[in-house]
Amino acid sequence: MTLTQQWIALWRQAVELWFSGGWAMIPLAGVALAVFGMGLHVHLKLVGKAFTRVPEKKWRRWINHPDERKGPVGHLLDCAAAGASLKDNAVSFQELRTTEVAPFERDLGVMRVLVGAAPLLGLLGTVTGMLATFSALASGAGGEKTMAMIASGISEALITTETGLVIALPGLFFQYQLTRRLAAFKSFLAHLETVCTQEIHRRIGKAAKFRQPIPAGSPTAAVLTERTPTPQSVGAANREPQSWPAFAS
Repeated sequence: MTLTQQWIALWRQAVELWFSGGWAMIPLAGVALAVFGMGLHVHLKLVGKAFTRVPEKKWRRWINHPDERKGPVGHLLDCAAAGASLKDNAVSFQELRTTEVAPFERDLGVMRVLVGAAPLLGLLGTVTGMLATFSALASGAGGEKTMAMIASGISEALITTETGLVIALPGLFFQYQLTRRLAAFKSFLAHLETVCTQEIHRRIGKAAKFRQPIPAGSPTAAVLTERTPTPQSVGAANREPQSWPAFAS
């Protein structure tokens, strides 16, 4: 028996086992596709942010050198580091968290609901399978047909329970890993905001240093005081009588 034939036989067995679970297997299949499809989508988007592949030394330099920015981290800096004041910086990062983090939180919330719904759907299939079993026991006469109906009901009950758990357990661990990666992305944004805020503080302090008044008592202040006329001296000069030249008589 070749490998291809083994795969075909295994596939047929899986399909037969799947459909023996009853109608509850259809919503369970939809939940499984939604959970792992959405999880893969979130994973690829988080990987695409590339915030772990750019060293901190490089993106710190990108703050003061906009022409060197590139990639997703450079785009984040273009959106966040454009503010010239602390208020503009806070507003920019608030908008950045709304546009960058909120979609991930929404998708993970839907994924969390679906992971919790998988075992409940399996339990619902278990209940319907047990009802089919009790119905067969109540209506049958104990022959082979009745035993087949009982076996079908028990099989439906057990398969749906197992399928719900098989979907929920990997989905739960997958969701946990995505939540941790999203938390790392949030920490990166918080660190980026702190660095940008410190840079704005440094620029403001550097600009204020050139406008700082000269301290009293310094040599520069003494020279400027001697050379600068005071209002009293200007008034005295205006009140001083002018001397007229004497003419010979």
